Amino acid sequence: MTIEIDRRQMMALGTFGLGALSVPASASLINAKGFTHGVASGEPSQNSVLLWTRFVGSDDSKLIAEIADNAEFTAAKIAGEIEATAERDFTAKIVVEGLNPNQWYFFRFIGPDGSKSMTGRTRTLPQGPTQKFNIGVVGCSNMPFGYFNAYAHAAQNADLDLIIHTGDYLYEYPVGTYPSKEQTLAGRVIDPKHEMVQLADYRLRYAAYRSDPDLQRIHQVLPMIPSWDDHEFANDAYMDGAENHDPSEGDWALRKRVAERVYREWMPVQDMEFGSPRWREYQIGDLATLFFTESRIGGRDKPLDLAAAIKGQSDVTAALSTFRDDVWQDPSHSMLGKVQEMWLADRFGKSKASGTKWQVWSQQCVMGELILPQDAKNWVPDDAPPIAQARVAVGALAAKIGLPINFDSWDGYPQARARSLTAAQQAEADLIVLSGDSHNAWAFDLETQDGAAGVEFAGHSVSSPGFEAYTKGVNPDVVAQAVTETNSQLQWADTQHRGYMTVALTPDKAVSTWHFLDSIRKKSIAMVGSKSQTVLRGANQLQA
Repeated sequence: MTIEIDRRQMMALGTFGLGALSVPASASLINAKGFTHGVASGEPSQNSVLLWTRFVGSDDSKLIAEIADNAEFTAAKIAGEIEATAERDFTAKIVVEGLNPNQWYFFRFIGPDGSKSMTGRTRTLPQGPTQKFNIGVVGCSNMPFGYFNAYAHAAQNADLDLIIHTGDYLYEYPVGTYPSKEQTLAGRVIDPKHEMVQLADYRLRYAAYRSDPDLQRIHQVLPMIPSWDDHEFANDAYMDGAENHDPSEGDWALRKRVAERVYREWMPVQDMEFGSPRWREYQIGDLATLFFTESRIGGRDKPLDLAAAIKGQSDVTAALSTFRDDVWQDPSHSMLGKVQEMWLADRFGKSKASGTKWQVWSQQCVMGELILPQDAKNWVPDDAPPIAQARVAVGALAAKIGLPINFDSWDGYPQARARSLTAAQQAEADLIVLSGDSHNAWAFDLETQDGAAGVEFAGHSVSSPGFEAYTKGVNPDVVAQAVTETNSQLQWADTQHRGYMTVALTPDKAVSTWHFLDSIRKKSIAMVGSKSQTVLRGANQLQA
C-alpha cells in the first residue's frame, strides 16, 4: 500500500526554509549542541532505507531511531539504537529494514536527554509493475555564490519521489577564490576560510553547508541518492591527483581517503572500506534501473591538456591534428576504469533482460559532444581575464578540426564514451543519461558510429555560475543557439539560468523538465519558466 501524504502531514514536518535560519552558518555552529544539522535519508530499496542525523553531546551519545507511516508517530516502530561519536564527527546513521515497498514513512531520532530531532520524511522504492516515478536532479551548489533556492523549490514539489545529487555538493576553495570577494553574497559564510585539505577542514565545510536551511529541508523531506564529483575532493580530480592539489598540501592518496571519509560521515550513504567498489544500482519496480557510477578517484586517468599539447609548437594546427588523431583517441584513456566499465555493460544487459523499461545512468560529467562555436571569439569582452580570453581563442582553433571545449568531461575520453554507449546499444537499452558538472542545461541525442544510443538530460546548477559568467553583454539566446547549431547531437541548451531538473518516468515515455529560478541573489523560489524534453521508449532519441 502507498501512503498518500496530505497537507496536514506535510505541515507536521515544519515549515522552515525561506526566511528561516538566516543566521550565518559559522555563527550557528559555535558551541552547538544536540541535533545540530537536521535529518536525512538515502539509499532506498523496496524494503529498507538509510536514516542520518548528527547529535552533539558532552560525550558519545546513544540515539533511538523511530519510524512510522504517519507524521503523528502513532504505532511508531523503534528502528534501532545508534551511537553518535566524536570519532565520526557526531554523525550517526542506521539502515532500517522490514519496510513495505512504495510507501512514504516518517522518522525521527531521540537523544539521551529525551530531545527529539526534527521529523523527516522518506520512502521506499516500488516493486513490480510501476506506472510512474518522479526524480529531482540537483548539482553544483556553491554556497557563497547565492542562496540554495533550487533546493527550496524542489523540497516543495509534491510530485517528487526521490532526489539525485550529481555532485559538487560543496566546494573546496578558500574564501574569496571561487567566488571572488566581490562575487560573494553577504551572509553566505563558509568555514574554514582556507582551502579544505585536512580532516578538520572537510568536516567544517560540510557543517557550514549543512547549516543552510534549504539544504537541510530537501534532506528532511525526500530521500537523496548523491554522488560526488571533483569538488568534494579538489578541482578536476582524477585517480592520481587533481588540478587543485599541490604536493605541498600533502599526499594525494591521503587527501582522497580523508575526503571520502568525511563525505560518508555527513551524507546519507553507507560506510564502506576505502577502495571498495563505489558503483551501485537501484531498482524502481519494472519501470527503471538507476545506475550510479564513480568517475573521479577510482579509475579516471588524468584529463588531457590541450594547452600543453600546443605549447612551444611552431605549427599549432599540425600539433592539434596530431593531438586529435593520437593522444585524444587513445583507447586506454579511461573515465571509469576497466572493472567499473565492465560492470556497467553487464548491468545494462541484465536490466534489459529482466523486462525493466528504462536504463537510467546517473553520473557526473556531460557526455554529449560539445565543440565551441567560432562566434565565441566575439563573446568574451576585452576586459575579461586573460585566461578566459586564451581559453576561447584555443577552443575556437581546436573546434576547427573537431576538438571539444572541455577535456575534463566525457569529450576528453571519446573511446571510453564510445565503449559504454556501444554496450548500451548491444543490450538494446532504453538509455537515459543524467549528468551535472557544467552548470548549464543541455539535452542531447547520444550516438555512436552505429547510430542512436540514448539521450542525455544534463542539469543546470543550484548556484554555481555557467556560460553566462563568461559572455556578459551577449544575449544568452544567441549563445545557446550558436552552441546548438554547432553541435549536431545537442538538441537544446540553456546557458543562463540556475535551478534544478525533474525527470518523470512512465512506461511509454520519459520527460525531463528544467526549472529556472528568477534569482539566487535573494531568498525566493520565484521561477521565470521551464523547458521540457521528451523521449519515447524505444526511440533512443529526443522527440522532435
